[in-house]
Amino acid sequence: MNWKLICISLISAIPILHEIVRIAPNLPDSYYLLGSIYSETGELDKAINFLMLAAYVSPKDASLWKKLIPLAKKKEDASLARHCILKAMRADPEDVDLKYLCGDMYRNLRDYQKAAEIYEQIVRIYPANVAVRKVAAQMYRECGQIDKAINLLEDYVSTQTTNIDWSVLDLLISLYLRNNALSEALKQIEKARLQLRSQQKLPIQLLAKEVICHAYLGDMKHAEIFLRDVHLEPSKDNTDVIKELATNLETMGLYEYAVKFYLMIGDVANHNAGSLYVDHKEMGNSYVKVAQCYMVLGDKRNAIPYFYKALQSMKDNIDIRLTLSSLLIDEGKTDEAVTLLSPPKNQELHSANTPDQHKPWWCDGKVKMKLANIYYNKGNLEDFVDTIFHPILETLNVEYANRKIKPMRKLPNTVLHERVKVLGEPRPDSIFQGLRPIASPGELQKANRAKKLIEKRAASNEELKPNDLRRTKQVPPVPDLLTNMEHHQLVLNLCRTLALLQRYWDALQIINRTLKLGNDVLTNDNKEELRSLGAQIAYRAPDPSHGFKYVRYVVQQHPYSLSAWNSYYKVISRIEDRFPHHFKYILRTREEKPDCVPPIIISGHRFTAISQHQSAARDYLEAYKLDPENPLINLCVGTALISLALGFRLQNKNQCIVQAFAFLYRYLRLCGESQEALYNIARAYHHIGLNTLAAVYYEKALAVEEEDHPIPKLPYEAGSCAQEDLRPGYCDVRREAAFNLHLIYKKSGATDLARQILKTYCTV
Repeated sequence: MNWKLICISLISAIPILHEIVRIAPNLPDSYYLLGSIYSETGELDKAINFLMLAAYVSPKDASLWKKLIPLAKKKEDASLARHCILKAMRADPEDVDLKYLCGDMYRNLRDYQKAAEIYEQIVRIYPANVAVRKVAAQMYRECGQIDKAINLLEDYVSTQTTNIDWSVLDLLISLYLRNNALSEALKQIEKARLQLRSQQKLPIQLLAKEVICHAYLGDMKHAEIFLRDVHLEPSKDNTDVIKELATNLETMGLYEYAVKFYLMIGDVANHNAGSLYVDHKEMGNSYVKVAQCYMVLGDKRNAIPYFYKALQSMKDNIDIRLTLSSLLIDEGKTDEAVTLLSPPKNQELHSANTPDQHKPWWCDGKVKMKLANIYYNKGNLEDFVDTIFHPILETLNVEYANRKIKPMRKLPNTVLHERVKVLGEPRPDSIFQGLRPIASPGELQKANRAKKLIEKRAASNEELKPNDLRRTKQVPPVPDLLTNMEHHQLVLNLCRTLALLQRYWDALQIINRTLKLGNDVLTNDNKEELRSLGAQIAYRAPDPSHGFKYVRYVVQQHPYSLSAWNSYYKVISRIEDRFPHHFKYILRTREEKPDCVPPIIISGHRFTAISQHQSAARDYLEAYKLDPENPLINLCVGTALISLALGFRLQNKNQCIVQAFAFLYRYLRLCGESQEALYNIARAYHHIGLNTLAAVYYEKALAVEEEDHPIPKLPYEAGSCAQEDLRPGYCDVRREAAFNLHLIYKKSGATDLARQILKTYCTV
């Protein structure tokens, strides 16, 4: 009878069984037969439904629940499988196979306490089952009940006189060590040695445990014996044993012995290079541990070769490179450290479009910062800037973009759907609902809240978009740039270097972004230094408008400082176009500080520059009221009135000229008839056409010798130790006076006198 005929006969039985269920719904056999038929025909959902009905009608029949377990696993329904296992165990508490299934289930769910209790029940039924006893002890160890784990293993070990299970003994001794019961551990090792007598040696794991016990007791003789007599075969188990031994010695502070045992791992691999088992990563980790132990011992010179060996198997490990470079710098091998951190020559083989998690090691921000610091300390400023400028600028841009991303006030739908997955997929075809999902109480609470929120959003016609279009925060190339104090110093060094290399726009980009993003984290000294650098750049850059806000800040901090206003005016006078920020600031400053003279003078200069001499004279006279003894103000008032008198609109020109010379002669008296003052008086007479008086004052200026004085320093130069700038003839105006006097002589026909004046004062 073939399978097709069997299926036909089974299907024909279904209506009959349905009729039986209708007549006698309390009989489990009809449900069981229907479930079996649907299981054979591949209708899994119907099979589970009818078998569940049969099991609930006869709940004490464990065979019905056991038949459901493989079907639930086949459907990948973990909550249904757990439910059936627990029901089957209640129906038949003595079924060991069910206990195995239940223990494995709790173990997979990481509920180690319940798993340990189930495995212990199996041990009581089958005391000779070593594997289950070990698993039970491990479960107790995982949940922190070390004493229970020890008792389970001691009961077994104490009954064994021959055919010792070394894995059980090793686990027991590990538990003793964890419980700090060193004497008990040594007793078990000595007992095992006596049972073996001289037939064979103890396993390597027990010898290692013995070394650890004696090391805790201060006896290192066994460690020396182990190093001298034990020869290892290449295997992962042996490597793990030696690694555990070395780690314990390192934890105890016995670094000399830890080095020797870590080296055993590398020696085994080197002596068995042709074998199938050579774990290069494990070798690299052991070399790193050796180097770290040498560093703790203060032997940096011996640590360096082992870091190099570790790099051979872990070339992309950034932490090793950074640590090794620091050691090389301490040993005076700076060039070697630069080579270690520099990109390889064939770096073009790597694509620039590689994702961040797969970027090569030389693109990492930590590596670039370390290399940049080395270049800066060596004085290689160009290399320093080329290394770190772009990473820092990109980091600041990324941080700036990240701050524009608003935090989501409500959870996105993708997160909600992910949480709901814990509840399991709905089973609309199943007549049994409400099985408890496999999850912790906290996860279940979150999942239920997420489910209600999704239903609420659906009811309010909210679009259930996956929120994929929302921007996410990017990871900057240099992490913690704005929060780490050491990184702040690097940014300052970069800005100073860029200004020194006359890369003013690049420096301003860094300064602007850093001050904007780091206002809350930068110290006041760092912010002041950055603003001072911005003011220097504004003074020196071809286009000073980008740094205007920094010289304005200096003036705001020192509103009555003449040197601050001097630097401010030098910057403003170099801006060719009309600059509204400057005009607004001057007006605001005059309103806020009416007793401050420099902004009034600068306003007068602005009117003078656009030939509005009446407005200029008004501002200069306002400044004169505040500081009448200031020679510069008297000079400005006099020149403004002269320029106003030479205009066409003024009627009382002579009176205006007389007033102008009254201020100019006051200026001359305040300056003590200095060379510059005499020259300015002569220039004023020359300007209005009184050449005779002009010639007299030019001759007086020529008769005075003026000593050179240092050029005034800007505010950021006040504390510097730079040598004073003494340009020859910087304060001497005799050459200008002689040239103007020669023009007067030439115009009056005295060419010989004009030629003599030029020859005396204007010949190089």
